[in-house]
Amino acid sequence: MNFDLSEEQRLLADSIRRFIANDYGFEERRRIVASAEGFSPTVWKTLAEMGLLALPLPAEHGGFGGGAADLMSVMDAVGEALVVEPYLSTLVGARFVTRAGSAAQQAAILPAVGEGTLKLAFAHLEDGARYNLGHVTTKAARAAGAWTIDGTKRVVLHAPMADRLVVSANDGNGIGLFVIDLDRDIGRLRVGGGPISLSSYRTLDNLRAADITFAGAPAQRLGDSSDTLPLIEEVVDYATALLCAEAVGAMRFANETTLEYLKTRKQFGVPIGAFQALQHRMVDMVVSCEQARSMASLACTQVDSAGDPAARMRVVSAAKIKIADACRHIAQESVQLHGGMGMSEELKVSHTFRRLTMIAQQFGDADHHLERFAALSQERH
Repeated sequence: MNFDLSEEQRLLADSIRRFIANDYGFEERRRIVASAEGFSPTVWKTLAEMGLLALPLPAEHGGFGGGAADLMSVMDAVGEALVVEPYLSTLVGARFVTRAGSAAQQAAILPAVGEGTLKLAFAHLEDGARYNLGHVTTKAARAAGAWTIDGTKRVVLHAPMADRLVVSANDGNGIGLFVIDLDRDIGRLRVGGGPISLSSYRTLDNLRAADITFAGAPAQRLGDSSDTLPLIEEVVDYATALLCAEAVGAMRFANETTLEYLKTRKQFGVPIGAFQALQHRMVDMVVSCEQARSMASLACTQVDSAGDPAARMRVVSAAKIKIADACRHIAQESVQLHGGMGMSEELKVSHTFRRLTMIAQQFGDADHHLERFAALSQERH
């Protein structure tokens, strides 16, 4: 399989890297993280103007119809720069709308996503669910032709800045998907006591997330399907493949900055990179990153195909196992080779360490995906 980028993908990657270098340096990111919003509306507008938000959307709604493979260079740059804007969360929400939404819902949501005027988040995780996507206790009820949602969702990434949520809930016949508006006009409901209550916080890697409680929250059903678990599994696999591509960008940065440090830090009058033991460790880090890149490419290619769902799940799990192991290896080695300063707030590698640690857990850790891979392989034979 050819893992090289096409000419169009290379040009896109170059434009993204120029933007990152000029407008999203580490100090700018620290300023954004410290802001009340936790993201930059200016950066979000720029991402929309560059066509990055419209890239995976259908052409009939102003998009370019790109797949996960086309997004690899974007996610690589997101990982390298440690972008905190809700890019992946919005794409996940948009994919649900594309796959399950009615024509009217797609027309109302997808063009606004591409234009950068609508941010989305997916509310699915619950207490006791761990990585079981089928564990949904949140209830959806219908009365007088209108749907309401009751329940609590945990660790909803980018919910504090989202305009709408895609929420999974059990309607009595299965797991359905619903859209809930978080218009700023109902901001007072976020304090608690209303139909929607958000408890916002920062994650270890400085992203914004929230625990959300719904108490009769008004919702709009997404399409008409009452059993969306297979769709949820498909979209989460899509998100996992893109997360793997993001991890590769972060790991590549960790390798590059560690190598530069080994070349400049001196001990006994010579650069520490001259010591053979450290050279061997650096080579192992580069090998891990290249293996992870190959697996991320394979996963993105697989989720773009319309093949057997079991085959897709096996490949995505295999990629996540490798990515999780590489995240741990490279994150820990990069900090250790920097010495004590590798954990300082002022050094970007310490923030990369945190992000890689979180990526290793997001959408399932290595143990979870190893178990899923083994079960699917057994079924296959």
